[in-house]
Amino acid sequence: MLFSNLKIKLDMPRGRDEMQVNVAGLRRNIKNLAHNYSDAQVKVREATSNDPWGPSSTLMAEIADLTYNVMAFTEIMQMIWKRLNDHGKNWRHVYKALVLMEYLIKTGSEKVAMQCKENIFAIHTLKDFQYMEEGKDQGLNVREKAKALVNLLKDDERLKNERARALKAKQRFAQSASAFGSDGALDTPSSPSYPAVSGALVTEVN
Repeated sequence: MLFSNLKIKLDMPRGRDEMQVNVAGLRRNIKNLAHNYSDAQVKVREATSNDPWGPSSTLMAEIADLTYNVMAFTEIMQMIWKRLNDHGKNWRHVYKALVLMEYLIKTGSEKVAMQCKENIFAIHTLKDFQYMEEGKDQGLNVREKAKALVNLLKDDERLKNERARALKAKQRFAQSASAFGSDGALDTPSSPSYPAVSGALVTEVN
């Protein structure tokens, strides 16, 4: 009877999806250890994983804070460019890397935008990204995001204004989150007690 119930649960679509996500997460953790990835690199890999949900605002805020550290900045950008070079069934790596890149351009170190401008051609090529999955054009998400990022990077005035708005929004978010702190102190995005945020895809920072 026990095994019968187990089979029923595993046959449910949600059960299969959760199992696949757990296996993928375990595989990612093993690879993190095998390659001795740094904390910054692990966070980027998590934010740009193949899991069927987007990176949380909390995780992206942590990565944005790390871009102000010289060594972490280099590690973060190297991993993002690596993800952008993925293709095919790993289209989520590419799309989420663009989502994360947009967030970092607006709320991370100014060096993020500078490096992205220097390598804008790599982003521009993604405007032709193609991948069909079960009859659905998943490449469309990548193409639209790449187009939006290229336009943003080419408009210095707009970039300056959007960055100012995004930084204010991030500050308000951090201040509101402080209400969850047990000691009354302000919880920063990198704090272990920082509350989890829904994993819905974040396509724009206002």
